[in-house]
Amino acid sequence: QVQLVESGGGLVQAGGSLRLSCVASGRTFSSYNMGWFRQAPGKEREFAAGISWNGGVTYYADSVKGRFTVSRDNVKNTVYLQMNSLKPEDTAVYYCAASDYGPEKNPAMYKYWGQGTQVTVSS
Repeated sequence: QVQLVESGGGLVQAGGSLRLSCVASGRTFSSYNMGWFRQAPGKEREFAAGISWNGGVTYYADSVKGRFTVSRDNVKNTVYLQMNSLKPEDTAVYYCAASDYGPEKNPAMYKYWGQGTQVTVSS
């Protein structure tokens, strides 16, 4: 069992930055590939960014590539999402998730989920 808790969301103006954190507890964090997903009102949950268990591989949705950076610290059991040049369309609840599988963009492949943190970008 893995528990995930996100933090760092908030209200920011377009062009601004936020850094989300996701702290894991429970089973060995470093054995999991981690993902960040987001869900806007009335829309399906979508993949934003992911990182392999050792941080060696990162992958991004086209919509955030070049603006978002995912990283992890396996000593602190934490995964981060640095979000720069934010746009109003980035407004969503952001979730971190843990997967036993290889790097995945499909949310169905993720076993554990956090409760989410709200990110609101004003124009």
